[in-house]
Amino acid sequence: MSENLKTIKELADEFNVSKQAVRKRLTEEFRANHVETITSNGVKTLVVTYTGYMLLKQHFTTSNATGNDKVTDTSNPTTGDLSVVKILEQQLFVKDKQLENKDSQISQMQNLLDQQQRLALQDKKLLEEYKSEINELKSLKMPQEDKKENQSQEEVQTIKKQMEALNDKIKGQEQLNNQVSKKWYQFWK
Repeated sequence: MSENLKTIKELADEFNVSKQAVRKRLTEEFRANHVETITSNGVKTLVVTYTGYMLLKQHFTTSNATGNDKVTDTSNPTTGDLSVVKILEQQLFVKDKQLENKDSQISQMQNLLDQQQRLALQDKKLLEEYKSEINELKSLKMPQEDKKENQSQEEVQTIKKQMEALNDKIKGQEQLNNQVSKKWYQFWK
């Protein structure tokens, strides 16, 4: 068998007790948490996980040290049972810390998502404003050919500069938008 999975026979041999003594320790709760069934060559075998092995080892080591090979009454907790409780309390403490960590990570991700959505809305508004300004400039009536000669060259250049400035604003906003999207996307990778 694997080092992490031990059969009842292997446990009985190791702890120098009978297989029945090992089976008596395999309560329903213990089986649910520390016993698995594996199939090898069409034969199903019960195996105990490493955690269960450590709990059984602790119990039988304590029982053998006092000269008692029988399972103790669960109504009177023994030092083995108390150490099991300590192990379980430590595991609960670790799990609580992990849950706190996950909660904070979820909160941070939610904040980043909200921030990204607000930025996207602001970008959309700015782009709409820039487009409307460009449309207003385009809608200015272009002088006809005969009036064009009378119009000064400076006015034409001013309008062109204004259109170029607006186009530059739009390009800059789109670049900022792309940078924000890339940064946000990389966060999820």
